[in-house]
Amino acid sequence: MNYKTSQEKFWAGEFGDNYIKRTTQKEFLADKFGTNTNSLNQASLRTASDYSLFSKILQSTRSIQSVIEFGSNIGLNLLAIQQLLPGVELSAIEINQNAVHELKKHNDINVHHSSILDFQPERQYDLVLIKCVLIHINPKELQDLYELLYKSSEKYICLAEYYNTTPVEINYRGHEEKLFKRDFAGEMLDKFPDLDLIDYGFVYHRDNNFKQDDINWFILEKTNFHE
Repeated sequence: MNYKTSQEKFWAGEFGDNYIKRTTQKEFLADKFGTNTNSLNQASLRTASDYSLFSKILQSTRSIQSVIEFGSNIGLNLLAIQQLLPGVELSAIEINQNAVHELKKHNDINVHHSSILDFQPERQYDLVLIKCVLIHINPKELQDLYELLYKSSEKYICLAEYYNTTPVEINYRGHEEKLFKRDFAGEMLDKFPDLDLIDYGFVYHRDNNFKQDDINWFILEKTNFHE
């Protein structure tokens, strides 16, 4: 696979592999109906915080039949959504080979092994999701990626990222040029006049029950969408 940016190589390689290990060491939660977490593969379970997050996000949507996630890693976000929307069609785009291997263990997830910068959608999806991925994209590629997110969506786009009013670079685990904060949702709203902001929220890293890493989430809806 050829890469346009150093950020893509970073996530496709050893750092991305190590990220998978850190992800599967989270505290996982089985479903509400009493499933014993010790008997389940961790990678097949959602975290309590992911379940809580997506239950809030999806309240602002309707008639979601298909979801595609850009940069899905091992698929925990999609598995959380699947619990909330049984029968939903799931697709994932992922650059890291080991993460793709984990994703393919779930027969009900359509997996695209690709950089999201190279992905070319053959159709549109009810919900396009990107979570903690835009922050790791080379800023020079953002405008094209916004176009791709927009083109892939039939109804909704969900962005869940670190927010800052102005663009800023942050050192990421000792690495430079690997994490960038800005107003991603605002930039998309400015770029596409037919997008409306229908809901947004914040999840604090010190939340007593369902912590996330200080993530701001936004749901954008295409105003030309009609059921």
